Amino acid sequence: MSLSTNDAAVAKRTAPSVLKWRIAFALAFVALFSGLLLTGVSVWFLGAVALAGVGPAAFTFNFHTPAALVRLFALTRTVAKYGERVVGHHAALLDQVSRRATLFAAMATGPGVRAAGWQFGDQDRLSDFMDDVEDVDYARLRVGLPVGTLAAGFGALVLATLLVAPLALLPIAAMLAFNAWLVRRLLPRARQHGHSIRSLRRGAARRLGVALAAVVPLQAERAWRAMLDVAFARLAAADNGTLRFRREQAWIDCAAGLAGPLAAVSVLMAGWMGGHRGEALLPPAFLAFAWLALGETMQGVSRILAARVREEAARQGIRLWAADTPSAGDRPAAKPRGPAELQLSGIPLCAPDGRRIGGQVNLVLRRGLPTALTGPSGSGKTSLLKQIAGWVVADEGGRMLGDGVSLAAAARRRLIHFGLHDAAILADTVRENLFTPEAGDAECWAALEAMELDGRVRAAGGLEGWIMQDMLSLGEAQRLNLARAMLSRSPVILLDEPTEHLDAEQARRMMARLVTHFGDRILLFSSHERDVSWLEKRAHVVSLEMLA
Repeated sequence: MSLSTNDAAVAKRTAPSVLKWRIAFALAFVALFSGLLLTGVSVWFLGAVALAGVGPAAFTFNFHTPAALVRLFALTRTVAKYGERVVGHHAALLDQVSRRATLFAAMATGPGVRAAGWQFGDQDRLSDFMDDVEDVDYARLRVGLPVGTLAAGFGALVLATLLVAPLALLPIAAMLAFNAWLVRRLLPRARQHGHSIRSLRRGAARRLGVALAAVVPLQAERAWRAMLDVAFARLAAADNGTLRFRREQAWIDCAAGLAGPLAAVSVLMAGWMGGHRGEALLPPAFLAFAWLALGETMQGVSRILAARVREEAARQGIRLWAADTPSAGDRPAAKPRGPAELQLSGIPLCAPDGRRIGGQVNLVLRRGLPTALTGPSGSGKTSLLKQIAGWVVADEGGRMLGDGVSLAAAARRRLIHFGLHDAAILADTVRENLFTPEAGDAECWAALEAMELDGRVRAAGGLEGWIMQDMLSLGEAQRLNLARAMLSRSPVILLDEPTEHLDAEQARRMMARLVTHFGDRILLFSSHERDVSWLEKRAHVVSLEMLA
């Protein structure tokens, strides 16, 4: 589809909504002014009846005309109000159809992304985008229509007040200025709360969904409980932010709720001070209660403000989604702090269930001296790495020391990054799958490039591209796992079969980069290949069979 053809199609789809919006605005104005007239005529009617009393004037008073006007304005307000809702929602739905059709047409023009299939697997992100489209389209109903009708009603009543009771404009102006000042003061805080609440809830929902959908791989990575804790903490923070936002809305509602009664009293007092008595007071009373009716409409100011904040956040979200621009900034990596030496003394080699599968292990790991742990498959290399990492607690009869200080399993878990050879791939973005949210874009891309995965990621949508387990080959999953290790801030790095699923030349290149990258840390990796001569000059090679 060419650009001009696409624009013509979009214009054709949006044409009906423009007419619907015009009708909706017209009905909204009719509903507002019918409400003002209904209140004013009702008060004028009651005042006129009270003045007529029970004397001769009561017999000559014609109540049919004002009674008919009351019924007319009531019916007109009801019909216009419901008509505006029906037509306005129809117009908003037409806009949504147009925006979504344009979105999918644009997505269909990206053959690289479509071929990779990553972005279309991003169901959560696509759902967020649809919610944002809805917020933008319904902003006309929640912001545009109320603001337009309030402005028109305010202008009409100010003009009428200028003619009937001009002195009342002074307190009305002061009251409205106070309301405007309060809105301007609270608007930045409302924006901050709104954006924070939105980010926290969406982040928590995504983490909770990923945790529930990937229980087994996350438990294998010992990250499931931590992910749940983060998700629930974000939900709690979002609830606290919502409470603060509601309190600030209450201040605006209080101020707006007092506007109508204060304006009505001001008009009546100005009319009285202007010498209006008896029947002459009926026009000021009419106007006063019209202000009261407008004040009732002004009580929706806080909802207008909340809708405006949601619209702004939605527009920003749409821009980020469409542009695929990452929000994370680049930060320098923190230098790892930890022991210069990790000593294993008399550690019994045990299986994950605690069974003894070998003798005692004595090994010294030093910073800057990578250690390769070799042995055939099934010899217990992974079990030993789990013991060192603190995943398996079986230190009875032995000790693990860091710079001479005893390190319990919990302390080791805080110091060590342990990368299993079977990488857990979550149904989430590439950025989230790197497991290092504090890493900047440049740092993430550097790790992906070192692991020769940057081209695949760029072609499939970048760091915000969506991936799942079955979208990656075993080699790609392994390289993503190694990129996680490169981004780790831990001072001790344990890698279980890091060359698994990689060809020989690729494995040599990547291990050379990893050894260089971890030159200031303790690095221990396992390999079932006995011949690692290509690393002997740069690493200390030990055999598990000789250790245990």
